[in-house]
Amino acid sequence: MIRPSALLMLCLTLLLPMAAVARLDGPLEVAKPGKVRDLADIRSSRTLRVLVNQSRNSSGEIQGQAIGVEYHRLRAFEQYLNGHAQDGQEISLKIIPKAKDQLLGALARGEGDLVAPGELLDVKATHKISRSDPIASGVPLWLVGVKGERRFTRLEQLSGRTLTLTTGSAAADAISQVNQKLALHKQPPIKVEWVDPSLAVEDVLEMVQAGIFHLTIVEKPIAERWSKILPKLRFDKQVAINEPGDEFWFVRQDASMLRASIDRFIKTYRTPSDQDVAFQRIYRRLYQVRNPLARVDRQRLEKLRPVLQKHAREQGMDWLNLAALAFKESAFDPGARNGGGPTGLMQITPSAAQRVGVSNIENLDSNVQAGARYLAMIRRKFFASPKLNERERMAFVLAAYNMGPERVQGMRTEAKRRGLNPNQWFFQVERIAMEQVGMAAVSYVNSVNKYYLAFDRDRESLEPLAPSVASRK
Repeated sequence: MIRPSALLMLCLTLLLPMAAVARLDGPLEVAKPGKVRDLADIRSSRTLRVLVNQSRNSSGEIQGQAIGVEYHRLRAFEQYLNGHAQDGQEISLKIIPKAKDQLLGALARGEGDLVAPGELLDVKATHKISRSDPIASGVPLWLVGVKGERRFTRLEQLSGRTLTLTTGSAAADAISQVNQKLALHKQPPIKVEWVDPSLAVEDVLEMVQAGIFHLTIVEKPIAERWSKILPKLRFDKQVAINEPGDEFWFVRQDASMLRASIDRFIKTYRTPSDQDVAFQRIYRRLYQVRNPLARVDRQRLEKLRPVLQKHAREQGMDWLNLAALAFKESAFDPGARNGGGPTGLMQITPSAAQRVGVSNIENLDSNVQAGARYLAMIRRKFFASPKLNERERMAFVLAAYNMGPERVQGMRTEAKRRGLNPNQWFFQVERIAMEQVGMAAVSYVNSVNKYYLAFDRDRESLEPLAPSVASRK
């Protein structure tokens, strides 16, 4: 017989919101797993395939300068292996970026030899994966907000509030457990907003500082590193989220020699004292996003909405894409000028406007018309392939608006040659842009994307119903 208290617990658990449950780690065996490559096979091929978390914090490299924390360690491991090479069998790294929740599944399928996530990552029993000795031990999770807003001392105080997390966040289980306790006390759960796949953990931190998101949870080393760049962030360190965990590298279980080499390397590796020098220098120069829905900016957007909607509709695009681009380019200032070149709300050049049949870009309506037509022309001529999803398509269009479409197409070609996905800008083709032209163009696309996502979250209030519809009851 089931006791009433146990029955109550079961019912409450079933009624809990599912938002705090992270996505599973990708399909494990949609095909037969590839052959396990141990160290001898890797030396023979002269390539170590490394699956990295696509976060720029973990695996970013800009014009030959490593800014990802795992890049420094991986390059040192490459040197370690080559220092023990025989018969000239030197190894080169092949970096394969994947979403964090797909890393272990890709390793299990044989798509790589080593996973270096740079964050806390749990191994599921079915993965048949072996973890290294700890890369970092006793890593706690920190609650992150912005200075000037309410502080918290216990996780339960977040009842009814929203946490913004990236998929695969190590905080997911802790939030689920707290929500069970809250349900027993008939308190609202902690709501979890899982972010768009185009955002990495560092993007979420940037949006928290801007006030677009309010709270997130990240590993202590990530919080401390980005606090050097984002000084408005606040860390509620006293909030106990879960037991501190260890960070690892991962290999297939049968790759015992590779695992042994990793463990020997870990014992000797010391983090360089200048590891963050390039990271801080590069990111401090970058544009940091603002909240595009702050009161004054929202009022400006409301005035601009009719003209943005009109020309977006004519070109078959989402007007919020135009709004995000306008905010990045001119902060919603139709009178913005940049010497004798980019002009007005959309900061379009006279030559670009003439290419799409608009001669006068001093007028607001014509300026937006020229910007919308130019975006549509780029999309139609260069990025119309059905292989692109709409967010990636818009990212390519934005990159082309900033750098020129021919240059972006060349980057896609190079990405394909490197084994990256030429149909994905975020974390794939953008890596080529980071190498070739630096972080400015990547930051440009990322900023517009963040503004779009901020607008899209508030779409309902930004798009009031037409009077005929609104009056219906």
